[in-house]
Amino acid sequence: MTNIATPNLPSNDFDRTEAFYGSLGFETRYRDQGWMILKRGDLIIEFFPMKIDPTESWFSVCFRVDDLDKLRADFAKAPVPEELKPAMRFGNIKTEPHGIRLFYLSDPDGSLIRAIDNTYES
Repeated sequence: MTNIATPNLPSNDFDRTEAFYGSLGFETRYRDQGWMILKRGDLIIEFFPMKIDPTESWFSVCFRVDDLDKLRADFAKAPVPEELKPAMRFGNIKTEPHGIRLFYLSDPDGSLIRAIDNTYES
């Protein structure tokens, strides 16, 4: 078994969260009233119910991936429900001054997703 860490993020509404991440290719692996686990390939996110103002969220997760360009392209063509698009702050791939290539995305609850290219070496 591979060692992994799974980020835990808040969700105001499991149905909305499931629909948003489902449009990005995540599948529901577990769900009850108090916990939900979503998976897309090797990427796993777990959610707990919490009332949160999306404009005040400080929650975040980093996805470190081998093919950043493919992930960005997949997310760009995702059929995100129209009512969720306004909350989806979705950036282009950029290279930070220190050399890391990444793009950003926000979910409907204001959690920041950073997708980072694994090819960066410090």
